[in-house]
Amino acid sequence: MPTIPSRPAQESHQHREVAESFGSDAERYDRTRPGYPPALIDRLVTAEGLEILDVGSGTGLLARPLRAAGARVLGVDPDPRMADYLRQFGIETEVATFEAWEPGGRQFDAVVAGQSWHWVDPVAGAAKAGTVLRPGGRLAVVWNAFEFPAGVGDAVEAVFRRVLPGAPPEQRIAPGPDGYLKLCEKAAGGMRESGAFAEPEVWRYDWSRPYTRDEWLDQVPTFGGFRFFPPATQERILADLGSIIDSLGGSFTMTFGTVAAAAIRRPA
Repeated sequence: MPTIPSRPAQESHQHREVAESFGSDAERYDRTRPGYPPALIDRLVTAEGLEILDVGSGTGLLARPLRAAGARVLGVDPDPRMADYLRQFGIETEVATFEAWEPGGRQFDAVVAGQSWHWVDPVAGAAKAGTVLRPGGRLAVVWNAFEFPAGVGDAVEAVFRRVLPGAPPEQRIAPGPDGYLKLCEKAAGGMRESGAFAEPEVWRYDWSRPYTRDEWLDQVPTFGGFRFFPPATQERILADLGSIIDSLGGSFTMTFGTVAAAAIRRPA
Protein backbone atom coordinates (compact mmCIF):
# COMPACT_ATOMS: atom_id res chain seq x y z
CA MET A 1 0.00 0.00 0.00
CA PRO A 2 1.23 3.52 -0.73
CA THR A 3 2.26 6.22 1.66
CA ILE A 4 2.96 8.81 -1.01
CA PRO A 5 0.71 9.70 -3.96
CA SER A 6 2.64 9.55 -7.22
CA ARG A 7 3.22 13.13 -8.33
CA PRO A 8 6.50 13.28 -10.25
CA ALA A 9 6.48 17.08 -10.48
CA GLN A 10 7.09 17.37 -6.74
CA GLU A 11 9.26 15.74 -4.12
CA SER A 12 7.35 13.90 -1.38
CA HIS A 13 8.26 16.50 1.24
CA GLN A 14 6.29 19.07 -0.78
CA HIS A 15 3.02 17.13 -0.43
CA ARG A 16 1.93 18.91 2.73
CA GLU A 17 -1.71 17.85 2.36
CA VAL A 18 -0.60 14.23 2.71
CA ALA A 19 2.09 14.80 5.32
CA GLU A 20 -0.37 16.60 7.59
CA SER A 21 -3.34 14.29 7.06
CA PHE A 22 -2.48 11.33 9.27
CA GLY A 23 -3.90 12.91 12.39
CA SER A 24 -7.42 12.62 10.95
CA ASP A 25 -7.58 9.23 12.70
CA ALA A 26 -4.64 9.26 15.10
CA GLU A 27 -6.07 6.53 17.32
CA ARG A 28 -6.39 4.09 14.41
CA TYR A 29 -2.89 4.99 13.22
CA ASP A 30 -1.49 4.24 16.66
CA ARG A 31 -3.52 1.05 17.07
CA THR A 32 -2.72 -0.51 13.72
CA ARG A 33 0.70 0.67 12.54
CA PRO A 34 3.63 -1.60 13.42
CA GLY A 35 6.21 -0.58 15.98
CA TYR A 36 9.98 -0.94 15.74
CA PRO A 37 12.22 -3.90 16.62
CA PRO A 38 13.89 -3.83 20.06
CA ALA A 39 17.34 -4.18 18.46
CA LEU A 40 16.84 -0.80 16.75
CA ILE A 41 15.75 0.86 20.00
CA ASP A 42 18.80 -0.55 21.79
CA ARG A 43 21.06 0.78 19.05
CA LEU A 44 19.60 4.27 19.36
CA VAL A 45 19.54 4.45 23.17
CA THR A 46 23.15 3.82 24.07
CA ALA A 47 22.99 5.34 27.56
CA GLU A 48 20.41 6.32 30.18
CA GLY A 49 19.24 9.92 29.90
CA LEU A 50 20.12 10.59 26.28
CA GLU A 51 18.25 13.60 24.90
CA ILE A 52 16.54 12.67 21.65
CA LEU A 53 14.55 14.78 19.20
CA ASP A 54 11.90 12.78 17.30
CA VAL A 55 11.06 14.44 13.97
CA GLY A 56 7.56 13.70 12.70
CA SER A 57 6.84 12.07 16.04
CA GLY A 58 3.23 11.23 15.19
CA THR A 59 1.56 9.11 17.86
CA GLY A 60 4.89 8.13 19.39
CA LEU A 61 5.48 4.71 17.87
CA LEU A 62 9.19 5.49 18.03
CA ALA A 63 9.27 8.08 20.82
CA ARG A 64 7.53 5.91 23.40
CA PRO A 65 9.89 2.90 23.23
CA LEU A 66 12.86 5.28 23.20
CA ARG A 67 11.60 6.84 26.42
CA ALA A 68 10.92 3.39 27.90
CA ALA A 69 14.56 2.51 27.16
CA GLY A 70 15.74 5.46 29.23
CA ALA A 71 15.93 8.40 26.82
CA ARG A 72 14.41 11.84 27.29
CA VAL A 73 12.40 12.57 24.16
CA LEU A 74 11.04 15.75 22.59
CA GLY A 75 8.67 15.35 19.66
CA VAL A 76 8.10 17.75 16.78
CA ASP A 77 5.23 17.18 14.34
CA PRO A 78 3.42 19.44 11.85
CA ASP A 79 0.00 18.02 12.76
CA PRO A 80 -1.47 19.41 16.00
CA ARG A 81 -3.78 16.39 16.27
CA MET A 82 -0.81 14.05 16.36
CA ALA A 83 0.94 16.31 18.86
CA ASP A 84 -2.10 16.30 21.14
CA TYR A 85 -2.29 12.51 20.93
CA LEU A 86 1.37 12.06 21.89
CA ARG A 87 1.11 14.50 24.78
CA GLN A 88 -1.39 12.10 26.37
CA PHE A 89 1.61 9.85 27.04
CA GLY A 90 3.51 12.61 28.80
CA ILE A 91 5.92 13.33 25.94
CA GLU A 92 6.42 17.02 25.21
CA THR A 93 5.62 17.73 21.56
CA GLU A 94 5.96 20.94 19.55
CA VAL A 95 3.97 21.69 16.40
CA ALA A 96 6.00 22.64 13.33
CA THR A 97 7.61 21.24 10.25
CA PHE A 98 11.18 20.33 11.08
CA GLU A 99 12.59 22.83 8.61
CA ALA A 100 10.65 25.69 10.30
CA TRP A 101 10.98 24.43 13.89
CA GLU A 102 12.83 26.77 16.29
CA PRO A 103 15.20 24.86 18.60
CA GLY A 104 15.82 27.87 20.84
CA GLY A 105 19.43 26.88 21.48
CA ARG A 106 18.56 23.34 22.59
CA GLN A 107 20.99 20.52 21.74
CA PHE A 108 20.39 16.78 21.48
CA ASP A 109 22.34 13.55 21.54
CA ALA A 110 20.29 12.08 18.70
CA VAL A 111 17.77 13.18 16.10
CA VAL A 112 15.51 10.40 14.87
CA ALA A 113 12.60 10.11 12.45
CA GLY A 114 10.32 7.10 12.19
CA GLN A 115 8.34 6.74 8.96
CA SER A 116 8.53 10.50 8.40
CA TRP A 117 11.81 11.67 6.86
CA HIS A 118 10.39 11.47 3.32
CA TRP A 119 8.22 14.44 4.35
CA VAL A 120 11.39 16.44 5.15
CA ASP A 121 13.67 18.07 2.60
CA PRO A 122 16.62 15.63 2.78
CA VAL A 123 19.38 18.25 2.52
CA ALA A 124 17.74 21.03 4.54
CA GLY A 125 16.63 18.48 7.14
CA ALA A 126 20.10 17.01 7.53
CA ALA A 127 21.61 20.48 7.79
CA LYS A 128 19.05 21.42 10.47
CA ALA A 129 19.76 18.20 12.38
CA GLY A 130 23.45 19.05 12.27
CA THR A 131 22.78 22.36 14.02
CA VAL A 132 20.90 20.79 16.94
CA LEU A 133 23.08 17.71 17.46
CA ARG A 134 25.97 17.71 19.86
CA PRO A 135 29.27 16.69 18.25
CA GLY A 136 29.26 12.90 18.03
CA GLY A 137 25.46 12.84 18.10
CA ARG A 138 23.58 10.71 15.62
CA LEU A 139 20.92 11.36 13.00
CA ALA A 140 18.95 8.17 12.29
CA VAL A 141 15.96 8.08 9.93
CA VAL A 142 13.90 4.91 9.91
CA TRP A 143 11.20 3.24 7.82
CA ASN A 144 9.12 0.11 8.31
CA ALA A 145 8.52 -1.65 5.00
CA PHE A 146 6.34 -4.70 4.55
CA GLU A 147 6.36 -7.53 2.06
CA PHE A 148 3.44 -9.90 1.46
CA PRO A 149 3.96 -13.67 1.43
CA ALA A 150 4.85 -15.25 -1.91
CA GLY A 151 1.93 -15.02 -4.32
CA VAL A 152 -0.14 -12.73 -2.11
CA GLY A 153 1.62 -9.59 -3.32
CA ASP A 154 0.71 -10.50 -6.91
CA ALA A 155 -2.94 -10.87 -5.92
CA VAL A 156 -2.90 -7.50 -4.14
CA GLU A 157 -1.23 -5.90 -7.15
CA ALA A 158 -4.01 -7.31 -9.34
CA VAL A 159 -6.60 -5.63 -7.10
CA PHE A 160 -4.98 -2.24 -7.60
CA ARG A 161 -4.58 -2.73 -11.35
CA ARG A 162 -8.28 -3.52 -11.53
CA VAL A 163 -9.52 -0.78 -9.21
CA LEU A 164 -7.00 1.88 -10.28
CA PRO A 165 -6.28 1.18 -13.94
CA GLY A 166 -3.43 3.26 -15.27
CA ALA A 167 -2.02 4.15 -11.85
CA PRO A 168 1.76 3.68 -11.58
CA PRO A 169 3.00 0.73 -9.48
CA GLU A 170 4.22 2.91 -6.61
CA GLN A 171 0.67 4.22 -6.13
CA ARG A 172 -0.80 0.74 -6.11
CA ILE A 173 1.42 -1.14 -3.68
CA ALA A 174 4.37 -0.43 -1.41
CA PRO A 175 7.75 -1.41 -2.82
CA GLY A 176 8.87 -3.66 0.05
CA PRO A 177 12.08 -3.35 2.08
CA ASP A 178 14.36 -3.19 -0.95
CA GLY A 179 12.31 -0.32 -2.37
CA TYR A 180 12.49 1.58 0.90
CA LEU A 181 16.26 1.29 0.79
CA LYS A 182 16.01 3.91 -1.97
CA LEU A 183 14.62 6.31 0.64
CA CYS A 184 17.62 5.47 2.83
CA GLU A 185 19.96 6.21 -0.07
CA LYS A 186 18.26 9.55 -0.64
CA ALA A 187 18.48 10.40 3.06
CA ALA A 188 22.14 9.40 3.12
CA GLY A 189 22.75 11.65 0.13
CA GLY A 190 21.23 14.56 2.03
CA MET A 191 23.48 13.82 5.00
CA ARG A 192 26.55 13.87 2.76
CA GLU A 193 25.47 17.04 0.95
CA SER A 194 24.83 18.87 4.22
CA GLY A 195 28.50 18.48 5.13
CA ALA A 196 27.61 17.99 8.80
CA PHE A 197 28.04 14.23 9.04
CA ALA A 198 30.52 11.43 8.73
CA GLU A 199 29.82 8.76 6.11
CA PRO A 200 26.27 7.40 6.64
CA GLU A 201 25.49 3.78 7.41
CA VAL A 202 22.44 1.80 6.32
CA TRP A 203 20.86 -0.53 8.86
CA ARG A 204 18.29 -3.26 8.26
CA TYR A 205 16.28 -5.44 10.67
CA ASP A 206 14.07 -8.23 9.32
CA TRP A 207 11.13 -9.52 11.34
CA SER A 208 7.55 -10.70 10.90
CA ARG A 209 4.15 -10.69 12.54
CA PRO A 210 0.80 -12.40 11.89
CA TYR A 211 -2.32 -10.49 10.84
CA THR A 212 -5.94 -11.49 10.89
CA ARG A 213 -8.21 -10.23 8.12
CA ASP A 214 -9.72 -7.56 10.38
CA GLU A 215 -6.35 -6.41 11.72
CA TRP A 216 -4.93 -5.81 8.26
CA LEU A 217 -8.03 -4.13 6.85
CA ASP A 218 -8.10 -1.88 9.91
CA GLN A 219 -4.59 -0.65 9.03
CA VAL A 220 -5.14 -0.04 5.31
CA PRO A 221 -7.02 3.30 5.75
CA THR A 222 -3.99 4.76 7.57
CA PHE A 223 -1.82 4.65 4.45
CA GLY A 224 -1.32 8.13 3.05
CA GLY A 225 -2.55 7.54 -0.48
CA PHE A 226 -5.67 5.61 0.56
CA ARG A 227 -7.62 8.47 2.13
CA PHE A 228 -7.45 10.44 -1.13
CA PHE A 229 -9.29 7.76 -3.12
CA PRO A 230 -13.07 8.23 -3.60
CA PRO A 231 -15.17 6.39 -0.95
CA ALA A 232 -16.45 3.86 -3.47
CA THR A 233 -12.89 3.05 -4.49
CA GLN A 234 -11.86 2.63 -0.85
CA GLU A 235 -14.75 0.23 -0.23
CA ARG A 236 -13.91 -1.84 -3.28
CA ILE A 237 -10.23 -2.08 -2.35
CA LEU A 238 -11.06 -3.19 1.20
CA ALA A 239 -13.57 -5.77 -0.04
CA ASP A 240 -11.14 -7.22 -2.57
CA LEU A 241 -8.27 -7.31 -0.09
CA GLY A 242 -10.57 -9.00 2.41
CA SER A 243 -11.38 -11.69 -0.15
CA ILE A 244 -7.68 -12.38 -0.65
CA ILE A 245 -7.13 -12.84 3.08
CA ASP A 246 -10.26 -15.03 3.31
CA SER A 247 -8.72 -17.29 0.65
CA LEU A 248 -5.70 -17.71 2.94
CA GLY A 249 -7.89 -18.91 5.79
CA GLY A 250 -8.50 -15.49 7.32
CA SER A 251 -4.94 -14.66 8.34
CA PHE A 252 -1.39 -14.40 7.05
CA THR A 253 2.12 -13.54 8.21
CA MET A 254 3.63 -10.30 6.98
CA THR A 255 7.39 -9.90 6.60
CA PHE A 256 8.82 -6.55 7.64
CA GLY A 257 12.14 -4.94 6.95
CA THR A 258 12.98 -1.99 9.18
CA VAL A 259 15.57 0.06 7.31
CA ALA A 260 17.47 3.13 8.43
CA ALA A 261 20.08 5.61 7.31
CA ALA A 262 22.26 6.86 10.16
CA ALA A 263 25.27 9.13 10.47
CA ILE A 264 27.36 10.71 13.22
CA ARG A 265 27.70 14.50 13.42
CA ARG A 266 31.22 15.63 12.70
CA PRO A 267 33.15 17.50 15.42
CA ALA A 268 32.55 21.24 15.40
